[in-house]
Amino acid sequence: MQATVTVTPAQLPGVLLHVAVVRPVFLWGAPGIGKSSLVRDFAASLGLECVTLLGTQLAPEDLIGVPELIDGRSRFAPPESIARAEPYCLFLDELNASAPEVQKAFYSLILDRRIGTYELPEGSVVIGAGNRATDNALARPMASALVNRLVHVHLRASASDWLTWAVDNGIHPWIVEYLVQRPDHLWSAPPKTEEPFSSPRAWHMLSDVMHSYGEGIDDDTLAMLAFGTLTTGHASAFRAYVKTVRHAYDLDAVLKGEAPWPRRPEDRDLLYFLAETLRARLMKELPADKRGGSQRGRDLAFRAKTLLVELAEISLECAQLVIRNDDNGAPALPTWFLVEVGRDLPRLIEARSS
Repeated sequence: MQATVTVTPAQLPGVLLHVAVVRPVFLWGAPGIGKSSLVRDFAASLGLECVTLLGTQLAPEDLIGVPELIDGRSRFAPPESIARAEPYCLFLDELNASAPEVQKAFYSLILDRRIGTYELPEGSVVIGAGNRATDNALARPMASALVNRLVHVHLRASASDWLTWAVDNGIHPWIVEYLVQRPDHLWSAPPKTEEPFSSPRAWHMLSDVMHSYGEGIDDDTLAMLAFGTLTTGHASAFRAYVKTVRHAYDLDAVLKGEAPWPRRPEDRDLLYFLAETLRARLMKELPADKRGGSQRGRDLAFRAKTLLVELAEISLECAQLVIRNDDNGAPALPTWFLVEVGRDLPRLIEARSS
């Protein structure tokens, strides 16, 4: 199922507060963006216990129950986990990954709030969640009868929401500081092959193991952990960022002329990180129209041209990385700046070589 309109984690509780209390909801979202924890937090905010059923671990009889004889007649007795006297939040996680027979078993529970003779207590809420087939996760087609029984809400990852949460929940400060600079690295599309990828859950895992190692964690160990939890490119960039923290080596120092571009072969990941950071700084601070720019923007453009020459002397690939087009083939930096780079770089190169 494709998302037409999405909500962020910060917006979701308000949506559930108005929707889930009157109709069952299905929450769509990529793996690792926090669907399960958001549902548990929402249930807690209502004072409800959250009872989680994993669709991939259920058989139809786990919902319908087993028959029992009462006064000579048989009836199905639903499991104790469902048949409760007090209202609660029934969370059907990985619902669309369950077998078709299990999905059918949910029909009456979702729409009629009933299994056999048991009816959910007044005040209970039913929320399902799952991944999309496009997320390269386990997902089965959802029957139209089940689709039509649910209000569908699509959740997207939000760096600002997650960082607000991270500051209050003990996420490692290096991770928080890095994602403040590179919020686009919070999440990456799940790959088609079996390899780690970046997500809020992945960064949380990395934070936990970094805390476990403590401040003495060495670079090789950090690399092993980062590459074991994140997308390769994000892991390499984060490792380089930690080097800048440990050696007080950041882009501002390079811009001010207080530090040169790193030249040692073993610092090549640091060079790539600084080049990416310069690109991000230029994209953020250079005005689209030079005539409307501030003096700060003009100074940055002037300094950047000199730095590009110095960078190209060390690695032409890194220099090209700064000015490359975006993923759609369009210029990522303002056209006026790219024109000036093409015009002024030969002169700057000649001046440095003379």
